[in-house]
Amino acid sequence: MGDIENQGVTLREMFEGQVHLKKGVIKILSSMSLKCAVELGIADVIHSHGRPITLSELASALNIQPTKTRSLFHFMRLFVHVGLFSKTKVVNHNEQEEAYGLTPTSTLLIKDNSYCLSPLVTGLLDEDFVSSFQYLSSWFKANDLTLWETVRGLKFWDYLNQNPGLSQQFNQVIESDSVMATLLVKDCRPIFQGLRSMVDVGGGTGAFARIISEAFPGIKCTVLDLPHAVTDMPQTDNLKYIGGDMFQFIPPSDAFFFKTVFHFFDDEDCLKLLKKCREAIASNGERGKVLIIDIVIDEKEDDRELTESKLLFDIFMNFNVGGKERTEQEWGSLFVNAGFTHYKIAPIFGIKSLIEVYP
Repeated sequence: MGDIENQGVTLREMFEGQVHLKKGVIKILSSMSLKCAVELGIADVIHSHGRPITLSELASALNIQPTKTRSLFHFMRLFVHVGLFSKTKVVNHNEQEEAYGLTPTSTLLIKDNSYCLSPLVTGLLDEDFVSSFQYLSSWFKANDLTLWETVRGLKFWDYLNQNPGLSQQFNQVIESDSVMATLLVKDCRPIFQGLRSMVDVGGGTGAFARIISEAFPGIKCTVLDLPHAVTDMPQTDNLKYIGGDMFQFIPPSDAFFFKTVFHFFDDEDCLKLLKKCREAIASNGERGKVLIIDIVIDEKEDDRELTESKLLFDIFMNFNVGGKERTEQEWGSLFVNAGFTHYKIAPIFGIKSLIEVYP
């Protein structure tokens, strides 16, 4: 105790520190419990039930072992506390019972919902991702650029190419996240109005470009991604696919769209992409802009929980692929160094922002 007191730490602060550390240790259970809830389909069961569901009804619908019903209660108590599900009272056989309902968060886990984010949960919490983080200390002492090279002996993208199942799961993560972009179209129509063409750079299966092409039939949308990602994708009159390396060629267009692309790369690679866009704009008579949906770290304006989420994604990207999340100052430096003159940032997508960049 003497040593602690000599450092100016009170007994109360010691116990507060203990709670802080224990919370950090046990936090993994929050992620794993969320994954379990998705795998069990709890949100789907409540949705199908059509009204708040009692514990016994939920256990029966989930085909839970009778001996595990009490454990399910503890599970749901946690989820109610964190806001994943709600709790209310219902009358059942002339007696009041507690029952569970959906919240705005859990509605995003309903598989029939057009904004379903269940693939994002199960994909990012896949065993390959989670188990890799057991070796962080080894990676810090190794010469490998990324954690995947230390743990798997391959870079992240190479590992995906050799594991089609994981690659498909990762694509589902990206696509489920893209579906949320429908909300962007509804709330930000002026951003796309007046455009004659748009290139979705690194757009994968084209989930976002498809949304834009349907909402704005007058915009010619092109998805640019590696050949294996766009082969045999169905095309329409205003939605085309080009197989190619975005670091080598980006076709001229009125707008160049990047949805969560830049955080996969370091500053040097991001600068290359932005310069390619600047060249494409110049070849189009200076007509054009860059649209980016990505994370912008803002510790001064964001609350503590939102900042923590952004910093955790920063670690996730940096350790896995050598990328990063950026502050506004870091984004601005990239834009200026690539030859752009001004930009606007609108933090309107929860953890992500919309950035408009102009020549």
